Amino acid sequence: MNSFNRQVTPLHRSTEEPLPNGGRVECEEFPVQIDVLGPLLYSLFHDHWQEVGLGHVVDGSVLELEFTQAPKIIRLYDGYLTVVTEGWHMHLCVEENQGGPDAATPEELRRKRLVSRAALYRRFNPRGQARSWGIQFWNGADERMMNVFLPNPFVGENEDLLPENKPNRAKLKLYEQLREIYVLGNELIPDETNPLKRPFISVCRSSRCNPSLNWQPIYEALQRAVAEAELEVDVIHSGCLEVCKLGPVVFYSGDKTWYTRVTPELAEEIVQEHLCEGHKIKSNLYPVVKES
Repeated sequence: MNSFNRQVTPLHRSTEEPLPNGGRVECEEFPVQIDVLGPLLYSLFHDHWQEVGLGHVVDGSVLELEFTQAPKIIRLYDGYLTVVTEGWHMHLCVEENQGGPDAATPEELRRKRLVSRAALYRRFNPRGQARSWGIQFWNGADERMMNVFLPNPFVGENEDLLPENKPNRAKLKLYEQLREIYVLGNELIPDETNPLKRPFISVCRSSRCNPSLNWQPIYEALQRAVAEAELEVDVIHSGCLEVCKLGPVVFYSGDKTWYTRVTPELAEEIVQEHLCEGHKIKSNLYPVVKES
């Protein structure tokens, strides 16, 4: 198993894009490996949700979402980071999206969906003054994906513009911290491990298949077994796990394993045999393991 490296190796790659109004956008790129993106994105949405926004910027339209409270879910599944709030949710492909247990996503589409470039950016006005700060992502087709909007020293608490000569420079602290860690490599990633890689075991509660409607006993059995084994594994329930009509379905993120037709008794066995001992229970694996 690869160890987690808290030191980001700088790319030393920056670009400038002229704007029609005479301004420009300056981008400083940073690596997009999951052990870089994971800590970065988790910290933004878990620790700094009150400071950041999220959205898209293209010619002719801007979408900007804000957090009114901490996200309910920040989870990585099949390559996609999912962040769920009370009013909206987002997905961003930060690892290869295989397409569930059947690996249904074609190779070309896997490459296109995945974040291929990321950069801290500053937008300058025609007078050469920085006016907005954020993070831009691009996919494998070099198309712009979503933006994370970082605190703006020229904007007040009620989204009103502050007087031109009285910006709140303290709001640039987050941008400067991120730049030191992820662009320049002068400071270490604060996390000891990748928070998006913390293992979890999940039971499907999707209404797409009737068997999964009886998910609660399996969930409770997993909770008991994990607690008794004193494992550092999150026990959760989730939406569709992409193995429809074979529920209840259980997924273990540690080695990306799906189990079907799980009972409470089998749930306990999964924890004891698979999570603790490393032995998968072949009779309920999906895809089905063919005996040689």
